[in-house]
Amino acid sequence: MDLFSEYGSAILEAFGLTLRLAVFSGIFSLILGVVLAVFRVSPVPVLRWIGAAVVYTFRNTPLTLVMFFALFGLFYQLKIGASQTAPLNEQNFQLAVIALSVYTSTFVCEVLRSGINTVPLGQAEAARAIGLTFSQNLRLVVLPQALRSVLNPLASVMIAMIKNTTVAVTIGVVTAKGVNEASGQMRTMMENEADQIVLIFIIFAIGFMILTLPVGFLAGWASKKFAVIR
Repeated sequence: MDLFSEYGSAILEAFGLTLRLAVFSGIFSLILGVVLAVFRVSPVPVLRWIGAAVVYTFRNTPLTLVMFFALFGLFYQLKIGASQTAPLNEQNFQLAVIALSVYTSTFVCEVLRSGINTVPLGQAEAARAIGLTFSQNLRLVVLPQALRSVLNPLASVMIAMIKNTTVAVTIGVVTAKGVNEASGQMRTMMENEADQIVLIFIIFAIGFMILTLPVGFLAGWASKKFAVIR
């Protein structure tokens, strides 16, 4: 009980920061992932090449390196990626969101592309036959079915992204009060309370389960509710 009385508010604040990081990164990674998937199936060779280059580069690069590039490459070297006038904690938060979003979007892209490949070719051909353009075909016919068929894989990507927020500790993502995100706070508590490491681990493991399990349950319900019947 002494552990909770001393660190309870810090633990809640740490998971609040983790949740905020996950929500923003999830939204942006879904948007960017859809754009990359469109590039990957585009009839324009240049767009296909750009989509493939982004996916192959970031999907095969460790997230830690992407985080460091966002901080040292984009922000310090190129002076982009975060507001130069924002507080340091907000700058690091924005850079972590960029890194997580770009990294996760490559996995979202490949999941969506596999969903696009499940849509019968005849439907796309029929859409073209009635005069729909490529963008209209994707927006009205292909993508709605593709999204509905890959809800569970997308949920797995989002769950992995929530767990990947722990890498944000490498660039010092903290709250305005100086509290780290969940993994950083866990490290701090383990350093200060070395005799209660097992209990600390259990607390943070349960915390991440609380964040990730609803995503899986919601995806399972949605995949049954919106299943594509062929």
